[in-house]
Amino acid sequence: MNDPRPDILFVHGLWMHGCVFALHRRRAARLGWRSHAYSYPSLRGTLDGAADGLAGCIAGLGGRPLHVVGHSLGGCIVLHMLARHRPAGIGRVVLLGSPSRDSYPARQILRVPVLRHAIGRVLPQWLAHAPPEVDPALEIGVVAGDRPYGVGRIVPNVPKPNDGMVTVAETRWPGARDHIVLPLTHMQMLWAQACLDQTLHFLETGAFDHRPSRVT
Repeated sequence: MNDPRPDILFVHGLWMHGCVFALHRRRAARLGWRSHAYSYPSLRGTLDGAADGLAGCIAGLGGRPLHVVGHSLGGCIVLHMLARHRPAGIGRVVLLGSPSRDSYPARQILRVPVLRHAIGRVLPQWLAHAPPEVDPALEIGVVAGDRPYGVGRIVPNVPKPNDGMVTVAETRWPGARDHIVLPLTHMQMLWAQACLDQTLHFLETGAFDHRPSRVT
């Protein structure tokens, strides 16, 4: 990537707000990265609405070079946006624990009428459609976790390995250039230094750092 270094746009997941990336953004800023956060209504909104809003947010940044990082459902929003739009200046993309292939816990919850409202409309709409076609030229990296502690434990028999909400298999986006599994839970990805280090490494080089000392 040529200077100036691209900005980073962070996209949050279900039940969250862009402020959840505050620590990652502060740490990245100390390393010279300028960043932004996109917030959307993950419960009351729609998949198309969130994706179109993300495209509008990117356009509002003036078309400057931009990497995009999505956590959990946020990564699915990023993929859906890239299938519907191709904003100018998009660089690399990192998906953090995103259920891009499926979500076993969400499908089980959807079977219980009294619990369906807890996951809103955006995630079920994502699960109801085939994976979108995204430009294969895009450099997409995927981070998964394998520490099974989180809200997803209320659902029995979640396949392992998983991060407490999303299984490693569910994160394996077929168009990804690289995939790495870190010893993290789903929520730890929002503050763990190892997660940020790997994210920035991919944004800078197009690959993760698979040396054992950087993964464990």
